[in-house]
Amino acid sequence: MAKAKKVEQGALLQITQIRSLSGRPAKHRATMEALGFRRHQQTIVHEDNPAIRGMLFQVRHLVDVQQIAEGEA
Repeated sequence: MAKAKKVEQGALLQITQIRSLSGRPAKHRATMEALGFRRHQQTIVHEDNPAIRGMLFQVRHLVDVQQIAEGEA
């Protein structure tokens, strides 16, 4: 069984799209849309939870992720 990573309470993720969606599979495009991206180089903030981490794992080659403290957002 895989070990689950501990997620800090109140942690936020700052996610920036760094690669274009041109030529990417429809599944990747749908995931980026579900995350809230609308255009290239856009930055969004999400709470750190397993569902968001799973979506980020799927498109990890298209985004840059930084963990920020709750007060910095």
